[in-house]
Amino acid sequence: MPLMTAQEADFGQTPSQTVGPYFAYGLTATQYGYDFDQPFDAVVALDGAAGQRIRLEGRVIDGDGNAIGDALVEISQPDGEGRYPQTPEEARALGFRAFGRVGTGTDAQNRFVFHTVKPGAQAPGEAPHINLIVLMRGLLLHAFTRVYFSDEAEANAKDAVLQSVPAERRHTLIAERVEQGGAVSYRIDIHMQGADETAFFDV
Repeated sequence: MPLMTAQEADFGQTPSQTVGPYFAYGLTATQYGYDFDQPFDAVVALDGAAGQRIRLEGRVIDGDGNAIGDALVEISQPDGEGRYPQTPEEARALGFRAFGRVGTGTDAQNRFVFHTVKPGAQAPGEAPHINLIVLMRGLLLHAFTRVYFSDEAEANAKDAVLQSVPAERRHTLIAERVEQGGAVSYRIDIHMQGADETAFFDV
């Protein structure tokens, strides 16, 4: 039997070639049913957190327009008064964790869903926003973006970061407000490629 050369053999992809399959297990273990704890999850605002309770939800969309089922989304934000807790003790006292992490693989629609509060502005002239990071297979570095709110048009028009984005792409950063049964959600899809690609920042 002739020997097969390395070029002819198909050993599959190695971990260094495929970035992503380990995020769910390593970073959102409880969500995916693994038997060890995860430090952060979809709940950002606990009891007593300052601000209006909201859900932030959406999908991560690939270049073909399909929802990605194994992406990992992280968010960070201040509470409704524009405060970030500086210590774990302060986070517990404020009832606000300021950080959330969730995978898209356990939702029937491959959505990310966070339970939080609408953030306050951190500084004069800055619009309320949530920082959002996407990690996924094939992405060697995380993609960083921001989420602004459709009902903050006046503040959005004065926000220097948002205004630095080309006008035709600013809509990719705006989450639409949806009210249902007294609950408030903001919905935004993150498009990784394509004509409607989300504006990402180099940070």
